[in-house]
Amino acid sequence: MMTSASPDEALLALRPHLTTPLPTEPDSTTGDFQHRTLRPVLKLQNELLLTIVADFIQEHHMAFIARDATEQHRTVAELLGRNVKLRYTIIGSIMGLFTRAEQDFYRQHRSELNRRILELATQRVQSQLAALAEILTTAGGPA
Repeated sequence: MMTSASPDEALLALRPHLTTPLPTEPDSTTGDFQHRTLRPVLKLQNELLLTIVADFIQEHHMAFIARDATEQHRTVAELLGRNVKLRYTIIGSIMGLFTRAEQDFYRQHRSELNRRILELATQRVQSQLAALAEILTTAGGPA
């Protein structure tokens, strides 16, 4: 007979282990939370993150692939910096994988953590422009 893990244990088991050293202090600061929670969840959700951005680019008929790398980089920064719908879709896809304790911490530091989520997501997408272009090419459309 299998024992069922709690939802929190199941969420934690999904996360990749990062090789970067973690802060040694308890999860009491937003910086610690970024290293212990946000980075692993963003890594886990990497493919989804790229797909969300690619879908947004296609839905808005943006000529993304035809742009040079500098323009693509700028476009990603603008999209994740200014578009409220896209921002909250990304935030929701990340915070949906928080444990109960992480949700509690998130609620106490929502503004700062949203900023960090979007900053990390922007960096992650910008560092994978080729993968984003591949998703757009595979999906077809005017991007």
